[in-house]
Amino acid sequence: MGPLATQVLADQGADVILVEAPGGDTNRVMGPGPHKELSGIALNLLRNKRSIDIDLKSDEGKRIIAELVPQCDVVVATMRPQVLTRLGLDYDSLQQLRPDLVYCQAQGFPLASDRSEEPAYDDIIQAASGVADMVERVTGTPSLLPTIFADKVCGLVMAQAISAALFHRERTGEGQHIEVPMQQATAAFMLAEHGSGAIAEPPVNDEGRPASGYPRVLSPERRPHPTKDGMVHLFPYLPRHYAQLFAEAGVAGAESDPRYVDQRATLTHSDSLYRDVRKVAPQRTTEEWLEFCREVGIPATRVASLQDLVDDLEIAQHPVAGGWRVIPQLANFSKTPASVRRPAPLIGEHTTEVLDELVHSVAGRPSGAGESDTVKGLA
Repeated sequence: MGPLATQVLADQGADVILVEAPGGDTNRVMGPGPHKELSGIALNLLRNKRSIDIDLKSDEGKRIIAELVPQCDVVVATMRPQVLTRLGLDYDSLQQLRPDLVYCQAQGFPLASDRSEEPAYDDIIQAASGVADMVERVTGTPSLLPTIFADKVCGLVMAQAISAALFHRERTGEGQHIEVPMQQATAAFMLAEHGSGAIAEPPVNDEGRPASGYPRVLSPERRPHPTKDGMVHLFPYLPRHYAQLFAEAGVAGAESDPRYVDQRATLTHSDSLYRDVRKVAPQRTTEEWLEFCREVGIPATRVASLQDLVDDLEIAQHPVAGGWRVIPQLANFSKTPASVRRPAPLIGEHTTEVLDELVHSVAGRPSGAGESDTVKGLA
């Protein structure tokens, strides 16, 4: 959560200071990498950040934090609440050092709940927020998505919430405490479409279906289609798309099939329609289908592998790790100075630099901290 949220903000121009224990952040050793301190994951998650390594339990570490927080606009914390309080890193403690501080805290469950102190990782939150149930409805087995789904959803929520809080402070001068409970944020994300008819009170549902769950997305037939020479994903979303595709494939009665007489009918009959698309897909090559779909406006794409995505990335040079592939920013801006400005740091690479800035700070602003509109954050 924290590393992705602060990577997004750092890419968008924030001066992010990563506070690491002497052993370094866990992302540094998640999977292989070109350097013992830089896994492939860390090369992108830690880019655009400065690293300081301090012992937060020591008197010296506490002194550094007490001097650093007043220079920061934002603090991001992802430890359990009890640990933050014990270390003096909770909102009430740090807000005394800077009254207009924006403090973003993320943990597994809401602070007001009896689960607030429970340890929680992505696996736990997927299970607690309906993901495993969603997969069971499709496959028959309760399983987790093969991506750290909840962590990344919450990281994006954190980045957006911090931006909103900074905008509020720009207008009012007020800082604030932001809480991002993982289970709450992920459940809200899931229910955007899967609340479905269960959101109404009393619930409403199509005959034979649960009120919760978006039927089209939960169809076990929703998957890429085999073509004459590979795989393609064809997605006739509108009723006319189905008529066009099936007419092109020579299916009898394609122009008057009641399953896609209107949009609601296509949703109700998603299973059989997806199956029928799969039946006709092998008639043509992938490129032939893509060409047809481009002509008539049906959404379609070649199926990309993870390696395909990696192969498309630009290659940059790290001063100690060598070549690395740069994952693109999540958004492109015409005005905001968003870019990859510095490579991922080694553990504590900027400790001396940051401490020197504290020593030479003038009028509450560290020297060399960047332009006057740069948001400075502690993660």
